[in-house]
Amino acid sequence: MTENVALSITLTRTLDVGGVPFHADLSGALFWEEQRLLVVSDLHLEKGSSFATRGVLLPPFDTLATLSRLTAVVSRHNPRVVIALGDSFHDRTAHERLSAEDRDTVAALQTGRDWIWISGNHDPMLPCDLGGTIADEVAIGPITFRHEPTGAQGEIAGHLHPKARVSARGRSMERRCFASDGMRAVMPAFGAYAGGLSIRDAAFAKIFPMNGFVAHLLGDRRVHAIAASRCY
Repeated sequence: MTENVALSITLTRTLDVGGVPFHADLSGALFWEEQRLLVVSDLHLEKGSSFATRGVLLPPFDTLATLSRLTAVVSRHNPRVVIALGDSFHDRTAHERLSAEDRDTVAALQTGRDWIWISGNHDPMLPCDLGGTIADEVAIGPITFRHEPTGAQGEIAGHLHPKARVSARGRSMERRCFASDGMRAVMPAFGAYAGGLSIRDAAFAKIFPMNGFVAHLLGDRRVHAIAASRCY
């Protein structure tokens, strides 16, 4: 029974951006197979410890959970390049609070591949002691990777943490999602403690043209494509 359920899980769904096919992974990552390039957004590492400094106590396991999920998706796709699309760290000093074990995990993830940290609004001054290279944005062929979406064609961005609420079998369900109209995409937050913004928010209307876009929801067993107009 367990084996049959496992075999029914579909881990990726094709998502086209500017004529380029990506695999939208159930984890919330994107994989560009031709380039062997994996993209994740908004890891928000050490968000729990950031809240603790302000007296808000959360279980201090978010960085471990996020890096464990990232390790799994890197192992699944074995990318040549990884782009972390901004807000990888929850605040300007979050990298200083990483444990030695978490630093070792980041180093292991980078071994044998190129790693690019894109700067975000939470981490505009990225550390230089965690390996990889730092950039404001990266352009590869027709695709530009940046943190904050501008609505440009061929753009893949993060920042907004899209989520969607739908009705299924008589009950309401809210999930993180990719938002895309085929010409541009906004990625879901990958971080364990990262929140979300409804795709019906006005911020998304500024990015996508009036003909609408699709929410690619991260379900339990597969990524579901649902028109944004059907979400609420």
